[in-house]
Amino acid sequence: MLNFDEKRFLRIQSGAASHAGGIYRAVQECLEQGARNLFFLGTGGAAILMMPAAQMLQRQSSFPTFLEMSAELVLTGHGALGSDSIVVIPSLSGTTKESVAAMEFCKEKGAKIITLIGNADTPLAKGADYPFVNFAEDDTSCESFYLQSLFISLAVMHLRGEYADFDETAQELVRLPHALLNVKKAYEERAEQIAEEIKDEPYHIITGAGSSWPEAFYYGMCILEEMQWIRTRPVHASDFFHGTLELVEKGVSVLLLKGEDPARPLVERVERFLPEYTEKVRVFDTAEFSLPGISAQVRPLISPVILATLFERISAHLEVKRNHPLTTRRYYKRVAY
Repeated sequence: MLNFDEKRFLRIQSGAASHAGGIYRAVQECLEQGARNLFFLGTGGAAILMMPAAQMLQRQSSFPTFLEMSAELVLTGHGALGSDSIVVIPSLSGTTKESVAAMEFCKEKGAKIITLIGNADTPLAKGADYPFVNFAEDDTSCESFYLQSLFISLAVMHLRGEYADFDETAQELVRLPHALLNVKKAYEERAEQIAEEIKDEPYHIITGAGSSWPEAFYYGMCILEEMQWIRTRPVHASDFFHGTLELVEKGVSVLLLKGEDPARPLVERVERFLPEYTEKVRVFDTAEFSLPGISAQVRPLISPVILATLFERISAHLEVKRNHPLTTRRYYKRVAY
């Protein structure tokens, strides 16, 4: 595979899966100490990657759960944030200034802090009650963050009697890194083809729903815009017919991300609409990929993980074909802002 280290990928994703037990114990301690709600806080892409886990709790649990922007929370406060709160903060670097400020703000309120970071010797590792360190880089962080945040939500639900199979699910997810590697290998040729097809596109509409929506949002903003300087319009499939459809015409590229959760029909509705109006429709469907050892119950939980692993391969080819390294920036961490 192009510019890909298999052993590194397996090490990083296996590291994320290995945190299941520690995360469970951290959540258990927090609940035993009287935690009554949970906040997912983050900055930029790391915050987006918390969305599937947050949505799971909001929709399948009665445990009050909030998904907030770190910088805004520090300015506005939140009536539910206090000494009975669990706060989850992801940051690959462990130094993101907005997230560090949010951690300090929440600690002053007495909240218990869980951090998901890539480096131990950082403010977000040292300041947290429960730091979970799993080294990763931009090309491997999506799967890692998705998995670790999923464990948090599953732990909360299991401890509250709302999800029966935490241990069984965790055991399945230990096998997931090797399954994802096989997905990447099987997708390599198609990823290169897609990269060739889209390398000169100036603009993409990107849509998804349910747990596929965060990956659509993330890939548009954090990869195509930040790392490739390509304009995108991420739009939730449920909003597609309330504005964005008027931008669809011949020659407009639309990327559709289909997961396996109950929101899938929202994307299928967009899929049925598009062919009459644009010939540039590309569908990314997690149901097409075999995952040996992963049950039908667990597959819907990891749709965004599968999509992330597919898009990493497209990105690897895209940066070569466009002669635009994914590490190139004009402003991000280059100038004061």
